[in-house]
Amino acid sequence: MSDADVGLIGDIGATNARFALVVPPDDKPTAVRVYALSDYASLAEVLEVYLTDVASASPPVRSVLAVASPVTGDQIAMTNHPWAFSIEAMRRRFQLNRLIVVNDFAANAAAVPQLGESDRVQIGLGKPADNAPVGVIGPGTGLGISALLPSASGPLTLSGEGGHVTMSPATAREGAILDLMRKRYDHVSAERVLSGQGLVNLYNTSCELADAPAASYTAEQITSPLSWKEDPRTRDATAIFCAMLGTVAGNLALILGARGGIFIAGGIVPHIASFLAQSEFRERFEAKGRMRSYLATIPTYLIVRPLLGLIGAAALLNQDQ
Repeated sequence: MSDADVGLIGDIGATNARFALVVPPDDKPTAVRVYALSDYASLAEVLEVYLTDVASASPPVRSVLAVASPVTGDQIAMTNHPWAFSIEAMRRRFQLNRLIVVNDFAANAAAVPQLGESDRVQIGLGKPADNAPVGVIGPGTGLGISALLPSASGPLTLSGEGGHVTMSPATAREGAILDLMRKRYDHVSAERVLSGQGLVNLYNTSCELADAPAASYTAEQITSPLSWKEDPRTRDATAIFCAMLGTVAGNLALILGARGGIFIAGGIVPHIASFLAQSEFRERFEAKGRMRSYLATIPTYLIVRPLLGLIGAAALLNQDQ
């Protein structure tokens, strides 16, 4: 690889697209820009704008783009946004030698080994086991889930669509909430409650169960202490959200055998970090009957480092040199 082999990395969620360059010999993202998807008609259009904005002396020739979508072939259709594109057509349009497209949470998983102690906050007890799987879960516009698996050649990222597993209740009240939601959706997935829209769903159904009027709150307002004072049901919805997140995170730990830890990413939880720490999250994480003692040893961390997807995309780009 020569100094001219500039890399383009991107983290494209359902709300924002983040781009950066990786310029040898450094392997860190630089020239970071963030764009609202709603301002552009397509991924190609916003990429054109980014490359014009940064005006790199050497155009990128290799790229890793992390996209909030399943990646099963050349055609990509985003899950929570109408953008769609062909990987090969995108590669040709931007004259790239290589273009790798991965699920956005696979990139988040690839970023975990790059994190320092100050980039994460532990919730509860537990100590990571060496050479063990790691799970990543993150509520944002949707719910992302991924993993990092140990191998002889180094950690392997695991892509999946775990956010769309069927959500099950852990209490009678949660059962009543999910029963109401099943009247509105053909499938009540974990993402239906553990996402921005999920917070709105939890608040609205809680109000309906109490036969109380629901205000038109956004997810950000529902998780705001100011709203908690004005409408205690917003705080209640936030508490249910944290408890359900613990349930799903514990499921993920059991499925993966994630004794290396469970890491929480996404755009929602960092804003309620102190609330999460005092919530039922960790209790629910461990509340798996005979497996309680097993889960008690597994640490759970909240990732507080920004631009996680770009960090992971840069790591994947450098692996592909």
